This record gives sequence, C-alpha cells and structure tokens, in this order.
Amino acid sequence: MNGVVKYLGVFVLLIGVAVLAVPALIGGVTNTLLLVGLALIILGYLGHILINKYYVEE
Repeated sequence: MNGVVKYLGVFVLLIGVAVLAVPALIGGVTNTLLLVGLALIILGYLGHILINKYYVEE
C-alpha cells in the first residue's frame, strides 16, 4: 500500500487527462470539463512533486 502513495499524484494526473480526452473523443467538450481537467492535471503534477519530496520510503 505504501508504494501506491508514492504514485498518487500520477494517478490524479492521469484522471485529469482522461477527463479531457473522453469528452474530446465523444464531442461534448464544455468549459466546465476543461477547467476540471486542468485542475486535476495541475493538482496531480504538484502532488507528485510534493509527495516525492517529502515521502520517505521505509
């Protein structure tokens, strides 16, 4: 379980990419979906940096 925490930021980032990609493929892109996808990507990116900076593997 500790190994999953290390990659939590990457998982959030990939969810943000999916939020952007799925509506783009279907054709239902709205500003709300774009903002949610952007927020998830930024949070995932920053989370990945912060978790890896302070995460000490035991």
